[in-house]
Amino acid sequence: MPPNSSRPDLSVLFITSEVHPLNKTGGLGDVSAALPVALQQLGVDVRLLIPGYPQVLAELKHKRKVTELGDLAQFPPAVLLSARLPVSTSASVPIYIIDCPGLYRRKGGPYTDAAGHDWPDNALRFGLLAKIGAILASDASPLAWRPQVVHCNDWQSGLTPAYLYFHRGTKAASLMAVHNLAFQGVFPPGSVTQLGLPAASFDINGVEYHGKMSFLKAGLYYADHIVSVSPTYAREIQTAPLGFGLQGLLAGRREHLSGIVNGIDSVEWDPATDPCLARNYTANRLAAKAANKRALQQALGLMVDPDILLFGAVSRFTHQKGYDLLLQVAPQLTRIPAQLVILGSGEAALEQQLTLLAKTHPGKIAVRIGFDETLSHLIEAGVDSFLMPSRFEPCGLNQMYSQHYGTPPLVHATGGLLDTVVDCTPATLADGSASGFLFHTMTPGNFLAAIRRVTSAYHDKPTWRRLQKNGMAKDFSWRTSAAAYREIYLSLLSRPSKQARAKPATSKRQRKM
Repeated sequence: MPPNSSRPDLSVLFITSEVHPLNKTGGLGDVSAALPVALQQLGVDVRLLIPGYPQVLAELKHKRKVTELGDLAQFPPAVLLSARLPVSTSASVPIYIIDCPGLYRRKGGPYTDAAGHDWPDNALRFGLLAKIGAILASDASPLAWRPQVVHCNDWQSGLTPAYLYFHRGTKAASLMAVHNLAFQGVFPPGSVTQLGLPAASFDINGVEYHGKMSFLKAGLYYADHIVSVSPTYAREIQTAPLGFGLQGLLAGRREHLSGIVNGIDSVEWDPATDPCLARNYTANRLAAKAANKRALQQALGLMVDPDILLFGAVSRFTHQKGYDLLLQVAPQLTRIPAQLVILGSGEAALEQQLTLLAKTHPGKIAVRIGFDETLSHLIEAGVDSFLMPSRFEPCGLNQMYSQHYGTPPLVHATGGLLDTVVDCTPATLADGSASGFLFHTMTPGNFLAAIRRVTSAYHDKPTWRRLQKNGMAKDFSWRTSAAAYREIYLSLLSRPSKQARAKPATSKRQRKM
């Protein structure tokens, strides 16, 4: 049956620990909101499963009780509720909510308390999410609706493929999506039996990870297929250092590992209609973009100058994101001359250093600590070039927002950044593919040399205009990515299950990598 048929040809349970606008700590929340909608538009019957955090229960209207789940020996009783995910389009995705007050109704974030410390019972909290996901994806489900595929996301739902593997009845095929391999959900070995998995699963060919239990390793080992959020990242995680100790397992499963670049919400992020901007614009009305630069300079106390090159950055302040490198080159950047705007929060030491940097260079560098959705949109529209010197970046979204907004990005050549930004060279300018700037190897000298390349292109107005229009012509919508996921789902239905395949080659040497 073709996509967009009146009757869905495929049913998918999408398990996630966060979804925008109900709750969000990072890119997973954006993906969980946009990908299911795009899948639904392709004719997939997709439904979400999420923990019942206070904000989720408060935001979702017209909830109804579906069933009680009180006989799960290792877990406290829970109630399954259903509602519809509020989205900005005409689509309305069904969502199941696990209402378990003892595990989810508490102040703080989904993973940490108000002080930023991990909840001590996270193994139980997300073990329950994974267990209920496995129940709903098998013949043990109390629901009439049954998914053909269960789509798991990151470590929080990593045990679902393991529970399904050991279930002896009929069950859905499983896909494990990796958004960031650095977060693995590692817990004491006793968690295995506490969460109802057989003791035999605590093995190198199983959930064991350096003497502990890893939720993510469970998903990577037991799932029928693995997807990372970009093709380059799929290759990078098969070797050190970005394999984070799991490279042996992933290399052994390379035949069942794919990379699909995330999309962006092209409705929320559209310079032609974005309500956060001082003035809307399109590729055919790029002169109007200048009003946003002026508004940004005024709002952040920078010298108002339409001709000076203005750089911007929005992200978490972490070592991964390369902010230590940005701190090293920023003083030289101001002497180019150029201006710099930074928005975000993160490591306390980086916040302090960035704040001091702005005080040292008034009128040239502005730093805002915290999260500001409106300002983040204005930065994308108002700056001339967007900086992303990430050491690794599984996919990244801002480099795609930037191109969509006619703001050529400068990025480190890694992961999804390499997959979505085409470096500005004479050849790529000639063929119309150039959309930004890449630098290789994380050194201040390489980063600064790339900044100077941006400067040269910026002052060549015809070249800069071509770069802007090339980026704005790209299709970063979720439809292409959703179609790729749909093809993988369909392929899983004709494959033998994980139990029918030989174990991946995982040697003692790989275990130590």
